[in-house]
Amino acid sequence: MASPLPQHGLAWLRRIWQPPFALALMGIALCGCSFDLGSLMPEKDKPQEAPKAAAPAERAVSAANVTEAQAHTAKAQSLAKSGEVAAALDEFNRAVGLDPYNAQALYGRALIYQSNNQHDFAIADFSAASGLNPQKVEPLLGRATSYLALGKVKEATADLDEASEADPHNAQVWTARGQAYERLGDRAKAAASYTRAVSLRPRDDAARSGLARVGG
Repeated sequence: MASPLPQHGLAWLRRIWQPPFALALMGIALCGCSFDLGSLMPEKDKPQEAPKAAAPAERAVSAANVTEAQAHTAKAQSLAKSGEVAAALDEFNRAVGLDPYNAQALYGRALIYQSNNQHDFAIADFSAASGLNPQKVEPLLGRATSYLALGKVKEATADLDEASEADPHNAQVWTARGQAYERLGDRAKAAASYTRAVSLRPRDDAARSGLARVGG
């Protein structure tokens, strides 16, 4: 069970417990994130297929359960933004228990797991959220961050490659991709990614610094 953290909104997500590159990517993946990700709400109440990470046994979800899960998710988001992380995690757990196809709850719970260094759990929830919303880059960024924290750099770069294809105009994705490839030792791809990030967001200090490091 996660313990309550200081009341700093989402600042608790930036605690220093990762190596430099993972820390930098963590900042990119989470600094602009909100637990209130309306864009992650599935278009249909019940998707065609449930990700195994979210629902080991497929089952029907009633409309009442969907509605109640959404209420728990909204409460969890509010608690998380206030720094009441343990209570937020409880609410996210209730939401996922009621509706294992709730991408918002899965994503929010993954952020909490990630902040508590529970990266295997985070990866499972990010994967489930991504499976429900394959066109969204947020779960891919989150999963890449946890992969980097576990030293799985190739898996992280694969996620960031996919994210850059899904949203080629997202500067955060390109900066994160540059950092991942820099850690992998591929200076050419790192430089190309940083260059793309700077072209999209000229004041991106992380991308500009990265570009200077790799000689782009």
